[in-house]
Amino acid sequence: MITLITGGIKSGKSSRALESSRAWPRPASFLATAEALDEEMRLRIERHKAERAGLGFITIEEPLCLAAALLESGACVIVDCLTMWVNNILYYNRKGEFDAALDAFIDQLGRKDEVVVVSNETSLGNIPADESARLYNLFLAEANRKTAAAADRVELMVAGIPLVVKHEKNPPC
Repeated sequence: MITLITGGIKSGKSSRALESSRAWPRPASFLATAEALDEEMRLRIERHKAERAGLGFITIEEPLCLAAALLESGACVIVDCLTMWVNNILYYNRKGEFDAALDAFIDQLGRKDEVVVVSNETSLGNIPADESARLYNLFLAEANRKTAAAADRVELMVAGIPLVVKHEKNPPC
């Protein structure tokens, strides 16, 4: 089963992903895409590590090659998060690889028993004036749309409360 958990910043997405994985067999995999490029991000990463300490995850840190990292992961995996992955694609100037990398990631999702993908929702705000911010929003929106299309379940987090947007009890084979 593929689940996408999306929502605003600090809406409870990562906590919900951990909660959703509690019934999985262990060890499960946790695919982390964030890099500590500044002190604030280092602290955020440390908080996330502390949240999942003792929960039986094998952490795979991969900022760019999600499909390859999924190949290395176990049958049950949390991907946290597409938001930072898109950031990394742009930060490392890999824009030309985005479409192929996203398609490869989507293909790998279907090869797992359980996957929870975390991402921020950017389609609820205004259009940024800055060209690079617009490109970021376009890439993240595309990643979210393709992941949601492949997902059996999509949840939107609002103030820590999951709202089910999509749920296919019997997804097509």
